[in-house]
Amino acid sequence: MEPIVKTPGWLDWHPAPSKPRLQLPPGAVDAHCHVFGPGAQFPFAPERKYTPCDASKAQLFALRDHLGFARNVIVQATCHGADNSALLDALQSSGGKARGVVTIKRGISDEALWRMHEAGVRGVRFNFVKRLVDFTPKDELQEIAARIARLGWHVVIYFEAADLPELWDFFTALPTTVVVDHMGRPDVGKPVDGPEFALFLKFMREHGNVWSKVSCPERLSLTGPRALDGEQNAYRDVVPFARRVVEEFPDRVLWGTDWPHPNLKDHMPDDGLLVDFIPHIAPTPELQRKLLVDNPMRLYWPEEAAAAAAPQ
Repeated sequence: MEPIVKTPGWLDWHPAPSKPRLQLPPGAVDAHCHVFGPGAQFPFAPERKYTPCDASKAQLFALRDHLGFARNVIVQATCHGADNSALLDALQSSGGKARGVVTIKRGISDEALWRMHEAGVRGVRFNFVKRLVDFTPKDELQEIAARIARLGWHVVIYFEAADLPELWDFFTALPTTVVVDHMGRPDVGKPVDGPEFALFLKFMREHGNVWSKVSCPERLSLTGPRALDGEQNAYRDVVPFARRVVEEFPDRVLWGTDWPHPNLKDHMPDDGLLVDFIPHIAPTPELQRKLLVDNPMRLYWPEEAAAAAAPQ
């Protein structure tokens, strides 16, 4: 087996993240994170666009505990293609504390889908970011969406803001709950009240099945992580966008660390600082509870969420 060589210039995850100052609500869910390999055990896809460093399930679960989360939602990484083995292995090792979002192809059997469901998979991801994946025909994605709808799964979509107009009709025809990664990657150098972000808000406003992750300020920010007069200024240019989504759609938002932060070249975020970003986009305990507990539980652990809400 050839040695695994990481893509040059891409950073490794933070070796010693700080302990967050924010006291997370009990049962908080990190609703967007990944596992990479280890490559010697779970080989990366030959068609991948990048090669990451290893980021194992044990390291992910250690970070979960360090930050104060109770559960994870693990999203299939593009470097593993449609081989979900590393993700499924992590789910099966989580003691029920993790759910998964996979990448699948048209030829997958119903039996394989059911095995994934039994392991904890609750969604499938469609990636439209051209620098990360090759194009998949929309008719194939529509077929997949129809099949997973029967299992009660949802579709996670990853795209960039400029591509929303051409993808609008496809997204709005999907027969499932639709979860947008990272607010559709808005250009935070543009006005929060400008036409580009207004289109995204319209997308959510007109389609009650559309949810959004208000995650990844480290990917979206132009000002970066440097705090000028305290940590409240870290990634400050992302705050108006994320806060707008949280306050308008409090029952359809999710948050996640995006650990181990693939394909970053300029800086590697401190995951503790990312957690301390949450109060700036969800400023009240009620909004934080919806964002971190109620919403992810309703989507990924609906039986437990329904039991908790039932009259005693």
